[in-house]
Amino acid sequence: MTDLVLTEKKNHILTVRINRLDRKNALTHDMYTALGDAIEQARDDSDIRCILYTGSDECFTAGNDLSDFAAGLPGEFEDTPVGRFLFLMATTNKPIVASVNGPAVGIGTTMLLHCDLVFAGNNTRFQMPFANLGLCPEGGSSLLLPSWLGRVRAAELLMLGGAFTAEDAQRLGLINQVCEPSQTETTALEACARLAAQPPAAVRATRELLNRASGDALKTTMLAEGKLFSERLKSPENAEAIKAFTEKRKPDFSSFS
Repeated sequence: MTDLVLTEKKNHILTVRINRLDRKNALTHDMYTALGDAIEQARDDSDIRCILYTGSDECFTAGNDLSDFAAGLPGEFEDTPVGRFLFLMATTNKPIVASVNGPAVGIGTTMLLHCDLVFAGNNTRFQMPFANLGLCPEGGSSLLLPSWLGRVRAAELLMLGGAFTAEDAQRLGLINQVCEPSQTETTALEACARLAAQPPAAVRATRELLNRASGDALKTTMLAEGKLFSERLKSPENAEAIKAFTEKRKPDFSSFS
């Protein structure tokens, strides 16, 4: 494991901590590899009954490291570190819990769609600014969000890409509980302990059944999203968005059609 992703196994729970606070926990290819490795570790270890993803009291993740993704994705999406991680999240039979505080941007929000329980601090700001960056949805969000929230609300979140609060997320049914930031991880660990005390095979079977309805459609959607996302990373619109970000100005898309 990279020291930017820390893991701890205790009481049948594998805690996976994003640990790059100087960069707001922005995710690199190597970090995605470590995040996926943690799921495989849990899958192959019968003593692990639950996975907890967390960051710090101040930050979950600001999304992808833009400099790391500037050259695009290395290969077919499902074989890239980020694609592997997302497919493992969607298909593992071990329950996944998330403790979220502060920025939860891009995949910091979409990865939560594959968690079974999500707890967020009242300082959390969720955002899926894919269109804002000249990109497109990922992580199965273009399928799951319309299914859960309705098409117009999903379009609002994905096309306009605005930020929304933990209270908004709870109202939409995207998280279980809003917490004080200092208590978010403790609350999530308590839920993990309850999951770990349940009959493990029954919990695994329940997760598989909950995911069954979207299974094939989710895989097809994630592959389509990944292909288009890879193409959009090389688009002039994305180049303008990144250039504007580095120059600390508003992007100008007026010349694009």
